[in-house]
Amino acid sequence: MSTPHPAADPAAGAAVKAADRAHVFHSWSAQGLIDPLAVAGAEGSWFWDYDGNRYLDFSSQLVNTNIGHQHPKVVAAIQEQAARLCTIAPGFAVDVRSEAARLIAERTPGDLDKIFFTNGGAEAVENAVRMARLHTGRPKVLSAYRSYHGATAAAINLTGDPRRWPSDTASAGVVHFWAPFLYRSPFHADSERQECERALQHLEDTIAFEGPATIAAIVLETIPGTAGIMVPPPGYLPGVREICDRHGIVFVLDEVMAGFGRTGRWFAADHFDVVPDLLTFAKGVNSGYVPLGGVAISAEIAATFDERPYPGGLTYSGHPLACASAVATINAMAEEGIVENAARIGEQVLGPGLRELAGRHPSVGEVRGLGAFWAVELVRDRATREPLVPYAAAGEAMTAFTAACKKNGLWPFVNMNRTHVVPPCTITEEEAKQGLAALDEALTVADAYTA
Repeated sequence: MSTPHPAADPAAGAAVKAADRAHVFHSWSAQGLIDPLAVAGAEGSWFWDYDGNRYLDFSSQLVNTNIGHQHPKVVAAIQEQAARLCTIAPGFAVDVRSEAARLIAERTPGDLDKIFFTNGGAEAVENAVRMARLHTGRPKVLSAYRSYHGATAAAINLTGDPRRWPSDTASAGVVHFWAPFLYRSPFHADSERQECERALQHLEDTIAFEGPATIAAIVLETIPGTAGIMVPPPGYLPGVREICDRHGIVFVLDEVMAGFGRTGRWFAADHFDVVPDLLTFAKGVNSGYVPLGGVAISAEIAATFDERPYPGGLTYSGHPLACASAVATINAMAEEGIVENAARIGEQVLGPGLRELAGRHPSVGEVRGLGAFWAVELVRDRATREPLVPYAAAGEAMTAFTAACKKNGLWPFVNMNRTHVVPPCTITEEEAKQGLAALDEALTVADAYTA
């Protein structure tokens, strides 16, 4: 059962929920069918409700609280900045904005030294695509199936998961292709090397048939997040880089979810020794304490706008409170070894622990990931790899699994037939093991739905 927290106040919780139901319109939801948990507080890897139930946050909310909840250094930095300068328009030079940009550029791969700030990841993708189209003078953008890039106009069309379907205009200049995913290989490959070779050939063929001179950019999540945490095989991303160079295509890596320590490196691109032309970020840059995202821009693309105005901007671009939280987050991550902690927890606790669970639970088809970024693929049948619920569908099995997690004080990140193990990068070994134990019990519930 959930561990009680001393600050229980059910009456206050009921009032919060009543106000929410009366006035808040929730994203991605049928409003009359949801029952949001009223949250009373959070700290570190935990949050709790008004009934006193504590939950180990194996979701990092939306995989963004990389530094954990209520980190005191970040909270203090926001308070200090609010007392000094709450807001200023993007056209001014401000110390905290410049310092946030410097710290980000210092950690991005290659020459991605100019930073365009946005309010979040979708706007970062929107502006990266705009930059690529203006830089090349070409209209089309390629992106992968099994991807998520945001819910704004261009970003939702780039997205390759079912959330795109209700908003897809089929006229946004986006062409989708298959990226590598060996467990459910669209190329009938039987090894990582074969999957890589066939995925690159498929991309080459797509470009050839679409017309290389019409393609402005290829946009890829370095490691796809919500769509399944499919770590690309060795050689794939460098192969895409080479294809882009050969055809004059801008290579955009979306690190909104995978960046800032999530995979055990500052950026997931560091695992693959690849440098994109544009890199989008958000989420972990300041753990979502204040909305912030951005695009890290190569010298060549930045130079396009030296004498030519860039036709894009946001009222809150580089907001001082957001930038202050980013500065404090990045400095705390460096000082406290948080990126290294994510790598160690992944290598020594989460990876081995999840593989051990896979060996005992027939509902687990595959585990995969890096750092504090893992997916557990749940199946009805290991031999056929039939998902526990169909693609783009919910179902009793996943509902029962999710309920079992929460009953045991674990808040999971569930999407389709998967649960993602994505705790804060600050999680301790003891907390990680506690989460794995709760997951073990919940998987017993999922096992009951196997063939």
